[in-house]
Amino acid sequence: MNNNIEENLDLEDELFEHYRFEVPKGQAFLRIDKYLMYLIPNATRNKIQNAATNGNIFVNDIPVKSNYKVKPFDVITVMLSHPPFENRVDPEDIPLDIVYEDDALLLINKPPGLVVHPGHGNYTGTLVNALAFHFENLPMNSSERPGLVHRIDKDTSGLLVVAKTEAAMTHLAKQFEAKTTEREYIALVWGNVVADSGTIEGNLARHLKDRMQMAVFDDPEIGKPAITHYKVLERFGYVTLISCRLETGRTHQIRAHMKHIGHPLFNDERYGGHLILKGTTFTKYKQFIENCFKALPRQALHAKTLGFVHPNTGELMRFDTELPQDFQDCIEKWRNYVKSHNVEDEV
Repeated sequence: MNNNIEENLDLEDELFEHYRFEVPKGQAFLRIDKYLMYLIPNATRNKIQNAATNGNIFVNDIPVKSNYKVKPFDVITVMLSHPPFENRVDPEDIPLDIVYEDDALLLINKPPGLVVHPGHGNYTGTLVNALAFHFENLPMNSSERPGLVHRIDKDTSGLLVVAKTEAAMTHLAKQFEAKTTEREYIALVWGNVVADSGTIEGNLARHLKDRMQMAVFDDPEIGKPAITHYKVLERFGYVTLISCRLETGRTHQIRAHMKHIGHPLFNDERYGGHLILKGTTFTKYKQFIENCFKALPRQALHAKTLGFVHPNTGELMRFDTELPQDFQDCIEKWRNYVKSHNVEDEV
């Protein structure tokens, strides 16, 4: 087994104390799932029962089931596989680019570099921290993230819808699950994408060797189905500007699918796009690519369009955003390069 995988498994197997309670004198015998419901914020009986089933609830250092009856002076601890501060959201005054807002939802144009929610290595400075500052009582999703219906990667820019009510969250989540939302991304990828349009299909799951990547698997028993429709917008010889419409919304879907067909996203370090994959051996060309990487210091991916049915009015809503300046600057460099070079002759 790869050392990195061993390290990841070790981290996954570690448990962290999230809550500790000592049952007071005089407490009547009561099932532990009912007892903890009143002590743990945002806890439901079902969540507590699941935690007990998974061996995460201990009484006097011994794991117990949800039907265990607490008694005076019992010491109850709830242990989970992530650090306790991972799910803690501290409000932070981070500005938000709000494209649209009403009583049910809001649309945010997320800048590149902003992490959507707290997680390993990013416990502050996230979009969720900003939402907690600017809005009160946002509904929690199944992962205890306030307002979030979907997410995009840290270095991907573009549109996100945030639910402001429980009803809106449920309605929007069903649309994403039913694949009825409209989601268009703009991407700059390495290589000349030969077909003017096409569809990429293949189950996505964690890469067997690099757990930070997703990979395509032919085995239908591995991973989850993923479908990406693409269309060429502009060709620059060594790179291609494309539009991607998502039929599904898996983690790293566009990044993994484009790498799978031999066209990693430009400057996508995780998927190898930060290397010079196409072009010449000329020193001036290498310098040109470095200048492009400096102009766009992230993967070239932008969530341009988002469409859905409004959960309250039933109205079909569609929002569009311009490419951010770093993306525009990079494209302009490629346009100028193509004008001054015959890319077909540069071998």
